[in-house]
Amino acid sequence: MKDNKNELREMTISFALDVSDACEGIIGCKSYVNQVIRSSSSIGANIYEAKYAQSRADFINKLEIALKECSETEYWLELLRRKEAISYERFKALNKTRGTIQRILIASITTAKKNGE
Repeated sequence: MKDNKNELREMTISFALDVSDACEGIIGCKSYVNQVIRSSSSIGANIYEAKYAQSRADFINKLEIALKECSETEYWLELLRRKEAISYERFKALNKTRGTIQRILIASITTAKKNGE
């Protein structure tokens, strides 16, 4: 279980860095770029915070915030794709990783809630 948590943390770091790299050369769309960098890095930050949660409810809350940030990231990536600021191929690769993180978060939240009953 601990390895899975470390794997997720590493995945979110790599994802945030990949999003940042994808945004590096974008000219224009400054507000979209700022938002996608913030939301993509916030996913991992909230997962890190969950490690030191004060209760099961706090742990679940942190993961749910990470899940919301994951969804928000999808939105900003889509805007950048539609503005043609990032290529469709780059969008697909980033969104695939984001989707994997999202599924892991949903499973983790579901498990944490079941274990709390």
